[in-house]
Amino acid sequence: MKKLFPVILLMLTLFAASCASFKKQQTEVPFITPLSDTVSLRPGTIIYALPLTVFTVSVEMERTIDIPGPYARYAEELLGLENVIMHEDEYWSVKDIKIHSHEEVDPSEFYVIESNTLQQTNILALKESGLILDIGPALNQYDGMLVNDKELDFSQFHSFDLGSDEYYRTSTDTAFQRIKMNEQYIRIPYTVDRKNKLTTEQLAERAAKRLMDLREGKFMVLIGEANVFPQDVAAINELNRMEEEYTALFTGRSFTETKVFTYQVIPRPDDRGKRISLFNFSELTGPDNFTDSNGKSFIIEFIPEQKLKDITVLKKTQTTPIVPVYDKLFYRMPDVVNVNAGFEEELLYKSRKLIYQFGEIMQLPSNYILGR
Repeated sequence: MKKLFPVILLMLTLFAASCASFKKQQTEVPFITPLSDTVSLRPGTIIYALPLTVFTVSVEMERTIDIPGPYARYAEELLGLENVIMHEDEYWSVKDIKIHSHEEVDPSEFYVIESNTLQQTNILALKESGLILDIGPALNQYDGMLVNDKELDFSQFHSFDLGSDEYYRTSTDTAFQRIKMNEQYIRIPYTVDRKNKLTTEQLAERAAKRLMDLREGKFMVLIGEANVFPQDVAAINELNRMEEEYTALFTGRSFTETKVFTYQVIPRPDDRGKRISLFNFSELTGPDNFTDSNGKSFIIEFIPEQKLKDITVLKKTQTTPIVPVYDKLFYRMPDVVNVNAGFEEELLYKSRKLIYQFGEIMQLPSNYILGR
């Protein structure tokens, strides 16, 4: 019995060492669990999320407003100008379309990595590749385009001088005052100054004459026959400005402003091949809401190329309770998608983009380092 005791002790020591080694090996292997309300977080765990592609559609539109001049109906008669602006009008046009994409954290795809020892994982390589994301908001912050929608000031046109050096004429009339002298009534004359406002036609004639004088004076300066020749170009610039203002009294003016309207679209997996309406557009009123029947619909569609259709992917299964997956990192592989945008029968934008939510969720060994 005494001879068997050292042998039994040696066997127990080897068995204990084997158990300790197996336990150490088990604890060194990280396990990954989808985050849910039933998962308990321990100190030292790492939480990451899968990316979600978000599109920002920026549509640059040009708004033009035509305002007639106060003497528009006399333009042809006094100056021989045709096709001038006769009525106030407004019209819109689409100038440019830009579609940008960025990645955000998918709130439905959070995962927890747990391990009791130092982890050897490729999570940093996956982050650099964009296949997984940190949950820090500052790391996924996207600065959108600034929209300049400042309204134009059209009141300056209505405050223009009508182009006349006087707006009324003074006339002298003789009036009589009846007074009684020596029981007789007599009429005593006296003068009265009356101010008569000039008619629109008379003001137009004076403005047209002033405009022709400006043109003649500028012509004399340019050919060198003026009595006083300017020493620099400032006088010519001022003559051009005055001529433009006087001409606008007959031809009217067009004011143009550029507006950029921004829309954000988050494609869902069931949006493959579907047309998504962003707004209605009318050349008379610009972008309208969907309750207005006027205009045509601006659409965007996502047509995936299905680059991953020939890959057999073992889907992750959701069980209750959730069973952790050992030594496997979940990541999302994007699919290549053709993005088309424009009106119903007019294609204005076409490009190829990567959309993560149209791809597949796959698994990768946690100790497999990308690029090696």
